[in-house]
Amino acid sequence: MQWEIVVGLEVHTQLSTQSKIFSGASTAFGSAPNIEACAVDLALPGVLPVLNRGAVQRAIRLGLAVGGKINSPSIFARKNYFYPDLPKGYQISQYELPVVEGGSVNIRMGHDGGGCEKTIRLTRAHLEEDAGKSLHEDFHGMTGIDLNRAGTPLLEIVSEPDMRSSAEAVAYAKTLHALVRWIGICDGNMQEGSFRCDANVSVRPQGSDKLGTRCEIKNLNSFRFLEKAIDYEARRQIEILEDGGTVQQQTRLYDPDKGETRAMRSKEDAQDYRYFPDPDLLPLEIGENWIAEVQGGLPELPQQMRARLEHDYGLSSYDAATLTADREIAEYYEAVVDKLPSDPKLCANWVMGDISGYLNEEGKFFDSCPLSPIQLVQLLIRINDGTISGKIAKEVFKQMWVKVSTRAMTWKNRDSQFDENLVDQIIESQGLKQISDSGELEKLVGEVIVANSKSVEEFKAGKEKAFNALVGQVMKVAKGKANPTQVNEILKKKLTE
Repeated sequence: MQWEIVVGLEVHTQLSTQSKIFSGASTAFGSAPNIEACAVDLALPGVLPVLNRGAVQRAIRLGLAVGGKINSPSIFARKNYFYPDLPKGYQISQYELPVVEGGSVNIRMGHDGGGCEKTIRLTRAHLEEDAGKSLHEDFHGMTGIDLNRAGTPLLEIVSEPDMRSSAEAVAYAKTLHALVRWIGICDGNMQEGSFRCDANVSVRPQGSDKLGTRCEIKNLNSFRFLEKAIDYEARRQIEILEDGGTVQQQTRLYDPDKGETRAMRSKEDAQDYRYFPDPDLLPLEIGENWIAEVQGGLPELPQQMRARLEHDYGLSSYDAATLTADREIAEYYEAVVDKLPSDPKLCANWVMGDISGYLNEEGKFFDSCPLSPIQLVQLLIRINDGTISGKIAKEVFKQMWVKVSTRAMTWKNRDSQFDENLVDQIIESQGLKQISDSGELEKLVGEVIVANSKSVEEFKAGKEKAFNALVGQVMKVAKGKANPTQVNEILKKKLTE
């Protein structure tokens, strides 16, 4: 039997507020246990929650970015369950009227970014508070409770079960991860738990419209684990069904060391949590003026910018998708191409290639790039005007990177005039200027022809590789500084005389 995998994701996005959703306590990461937990977070008698306006504003931004409906009123509810890291015995969340309803996210499949596009529908996005954390290490067989995260603002983004493979689920998660960072509502740090996924996985016979029994895999904090967990869980369910068994609805955990999921508890339904409106929080009224204000502050969205780059600069879908995968990359590219609009493809190649490569090697992101756009543009101008070749440009770039990296500055906080003549300084001091004098090049080509008579004869016999060998010899004699275009032209002319 052929089986179809059905996946829906619940993504918990930590909102980028400095204080918690219902208290003034800090959301700072890395503090000693229980340092960032105040009386409200600890649920001490007599305390009352006060809603964080910034958290609501960020939820509205997400709703507008995905084309969802902003509900007004929006209701907060109590989700009742008992666990040691939940001080109140309930979590303040939303149920019947979430702040965002509906919407969609478009994903693009294919490693080259030019594959088919698919729309993933969203069910809802609701505000809620995070729970604390149970610590099982270094407690001599006991468990410690850290309530620093208790009350941290979360926006839970729930998709419809529209994904049909782990690859689609990862593409959706990556797209959503880029979007929440792009619109500035979340830092996206998966290692710190700012962006984590729960995957609802089921299988059904190919062609069936009926959904199978789903299992939820909790707290997946990397795209690689998300992919592996879904693949393993789908195989597990298929094996059960093919052996004549029945899949049990469960909440499961993924063990990355063993590469498998294991049962955590039976999966609860909504009625098990006994949701009811929180009597301490009034219905949330979100007026049209507030929505318009948030709309006015939204940046150009990734999909819109991608289309603009393709239309205005003639970039391929792959280039446009890569350059808009992250807002910092997009901002850097825009800063470069604004200064060299005549060659957007060359700008894209260097931003996606050399700049990205050096940053990846150092474990940095584009907002930490030490090389300013104007410095990169100066290098590209010297390539275009023939001062240096593309090969020599790599060496100049390497020296530029070393020099600017010692300044402990990034391109955003550096003066625009800082070292703007750095490229010319390196070219002059290292004697890297390209040889473009036709007389000098003709002399070099003539010497190579005399010294490589065998390759000349092979070329005359119709072997094209011999021509490339001769070009290589000229470049070797010129120490890589000969203008390659002129070398090709002069060499062909002399060989055909």
